[in-house]
Amino acid sequence: MILVKMPSLRAVRCFVAAAKYQNFTRAAEALCVTQASISRQIRELEDNLGVELFKRTGRAVELTEAGNILYDAGYLSFMNIAQAARRIGEAAKTRHELTICCSPAFSAFWLSAHLPSFFTENPDIVVNVVTTNNFLHMEPGVYPDMFINKACDTREGYHSIPLFYDRVFPVCSPLYLKQHPEIETLEGLQTSRLLNLTPYGRSGVAEHVDWGVWFNTLDSELGSDLTEDDFSFNANDYNMLIQMALSHQGVTLGWNQLVSPMIDQGWLVKAGELEVCYREKLHYLTYSENKAQDPAFMTFKEWFLERIAQEPTCVANLSDKE
Repeated sequence: MILVKMPSLRAVRCFVAAAKYQNFTRAAEALCVTQASISRQIRELEDNLGVELFKRTGRAVELTEAGNILYDAGYLSFMNIAQAARRIGEAAKTRHELTICCSPAFSAFWLSAHLPSFFTENPDIVVNVVTTNNFLHMEPGVYPDMFINKACDTREGYHSIPLFYDRVFPVCSPLYLKQHPEIETLEGLQTSRLLNLTPYGRSGVAEHVDWGVWFNTLDSELGSDLTEDDFSFNANDYNMLIQMALSHQGVTLGWNQLVSPMIDQGWLVKAGELEVCYREKLHYLTYSENKAQDPAFMTFKEWFLERIAQEPTCVANLSDKE
């Protein structure tokens, strides 16, 4: 009975347009109909409701109290219908989505540099990125299709592919190196402005590499007694440290897979030839077994592994692991 008693949707549509613009001519232009058609539909609607919806003074129109009530309800209803139709239309399109979880640094420095080419080659695949430094405690309701991180736990229902080891070396801006050529030696680095990455907020503290760990790997006597107080600046935000290095504020440790694009662009340079490849710190592509045969995942996996293999880094030559 409600549907039977409802006024004509066509008439309500014309009314909402006229009420929105407060002008029958503009409403007619918006709906691609004639002004006469708008006037006729509104007159029939008013006759059906038994009330005036507009106050007419010359060419100007103004909503009555009844008109305001109908406009609020009609506008909201048409918006809901339009949004529902759009969602249905989008759902009907061929659309593949992947959700990747990685660190903020890998997202900012590796994915942002490489993903544009993936999007160009695969416009039908939507990639969602979730970043965290604490992979052991994901937010409720977040279930990534894949992780790119140092896998320190075996996730049920996931498989892992070894990617690369940490290859770490000092980096700074070309200007800073020119002003402080002594940083090309281990001894010179000690007296430089060292920008240090702290482990706060990370799940795998044992896997963390800071200046103390790095120095200790090269010279146990030099690195064993170092604390955060020995460094010029400490932060757990790697993006911030890189930005400070780019703005000539000091030297920070660079992970090859993260800083290589900036070195290639000439924005950063290696401070000397000293570097460490930590073969106990292995990165993985860990993916849900439910996605193993998914076409979108298979496309991304092939593209990603090919890109990683092309990089001059400590690439792990190992088989897939569970």
